[in-house]
Amino acid sequence: MNRTKLFLPLLAVFILLAACTSGRAQTTQEVGWSNGTETVHGMLYLPSGSGVHPALVVIHEWWGLTDWVKDQAQDFARQGYVALAVDLYGGQVTNNPQTAYQLMSGLSQQRSVNTLTGAVAFLSHRKDVDPHRIGAIGWCMGGGFAAQLAIADPNLRAVVINYGELPTDRASLERIHAAVLGNFGGLDQGITPGDVHAFAASMHQLGKTINVKIYPNAGHAFQNPNNKTGYRPVDTANAKARERTFLAQQLKPGM
Repeated sequence: MNRTKLFLPLLAVFILLAACTSGRAQTTQEVGWSNGTETVHGMLYLPSGSGVHPALVVIHEWWGLTDWVKDQAQDFARQGYVALAVDLYGGQVTNNPQTAYQLMSGLSQQRSVNTLTGAVAFLSHRKDVDPHRIGAIGWCMGGGFAAQLAIADPNLRAVVINYGELPTDRASLERIHAAVLGNFGGLDQGITPGDVHAFAASMHQLGKTINVKIYPNAGHAFQNPNNKTGYRPVDTANAKARERTFLAQQLKPGM
């Protein structure tokens, strides 16, 4: 057989596949926005395809905007969300618990909430984002801030709280209009099962949409594989499946 005749069809197929897949390449970029007093930054992950998408504010743990958190944001972009991973530490990242505690303790609560509400505003003004389909997700410290963002921004559609500090003030809970999903560890000594049950009960009494799950053999930060002694891969897979279903139901219906 003539090798040239064999090569040309294969080359044509290769070019066609390259053309089809090149449009699916995701875009990642550092972006900035105002929190009211200064410019703050984060990493923006864009899904493939044109048109309007739902969006997520992704909030890091007390370690800072680590590669693991960036990976989570990128995965959400693959699922079709415009994902904005917010940097509350201004570029500082650590794997030292003492340093992480100092960084977290040094945060201004109000400044951080302003940064997050500014992130929602930034997303809502993008042409590729449906402003009525914006949610938030966070882990550990970020889970607590996801709850605070839901209190501060009544336009937030959905929020996922992964073992984050839970609000208890009834007046604050009344201001939450987003549907809430929570994943918690039964062995967590910081956010205890009792705290979770009390939060869920209060939300139910107020007629809020709330779905929480406690993983009995998991502790704090069970979803992060960098947690060498507490990572729970099976529980993590279940929690991530819950998150994926929940966010799709709340942010993608009819899309």
